[in-house]
Amino acid sequence: MKAVSIKNLEKSYGANKVLNGVDLEVEEGEFYALMGPNGSGKTTLSSIIASVTDFDGGTIEIYGKKPVDARRLIGYMPQDNFSSPLLTARENLMYFAGLLGYTGREARRMVNGYLEKIGLEDDADKRVARFSGGMRKRLEIATALFPGIKILILDEPTTGLDPSARRDFFSLLQKIKDDNTSIFLITHIGSDAELAARVGLIDGGRIVAEGTPEALRRAYATEDVITVETGVKSPQIASLLKDFSTQKQLAETDSGYRLFSADGGSAIPVIIRTLDQVGYKVSRIELARPSLEDVFYKVTDKHFKGIGG
Repeated sequence: MKAVSIKNLEKSYGANKVLNGVDLEVEEGEFYALMGPNGSGKTTLSSIIASVTDFDGGTIEIYGKKPVDARRLIGYMPQDNFSSPLLTARENLMYFAGLLGYTGREARRMVNGYLEKIGLEDDADKRVARFSGGMRKRLEIATALFPGIKILILDEPTTGLDPSARRDFFSLLQKIKDDNTSIFLITHIGSDAELAARVGLIDGGRIVAEGTPEALRRAYATEDVITVETGVKSPQIASLLKDFSTQKQLAETDSGYRLFSADGGSAIPVIIRTLDQVGYKVSRIELARPSLEDVFYKVTDKHFKGIGG
């Protein structure tokens, strides 16, 4: 059964067309990641699925219903924190349970179970103001798991989390998925999207590619990826590195450059020697398999430097 079915979805803000004919489907129990840079339309799309934002054209169904009629099936976790730092974890969950109409006895029973499931039973009566970023994310995901939730929408949930907190967060997601809950992840982080069963790449309000992470790499980024850092960046370095890149493509990173090579192992010593001859010392050079960010770059000629949610 389709958890989400979207056809030719359109949304504009004034003259700015944010979604331009999006077609997308998410199966029941599937972990689907939508990946794209800031301004690509992914957050708007997630808020439409959650019935927070209206749309202008096309159709969207959540388990065969219009989003407004399927709200009790949807758990939505926006990018910004929404739990109250003045309340404890238990009080936050009790408050949300009350909003959904549960009695105090029902709420206490459910909340105790959820606190254990998200690993916060020992911190249940601490104020959220004392929580780490990872603990707060785990608390907020619990608010989207009250009975009846069948699809969980997560908008950039790991932004600002350290590697350990990200690992714990995705371990929790796996438990949720094991309960046959569909997960719809919005992200610009390739390593997060890698964990999904299927990934859609969105740019300019359209899905420009879709498939499993491995299928996307095979289709769009078959070359080796070389990352070069020289301590400084200059037009001369960029020009020299383009000569080693397939199709003369070069992406600028925060501290250097990334390029594609048909034979990275052979190219690396020549790159080092060439830059050394013109007075540039390579501080770091790395060979890797293509990431989903590299796939996106190949598909759109854009890269992910400095983007947000």
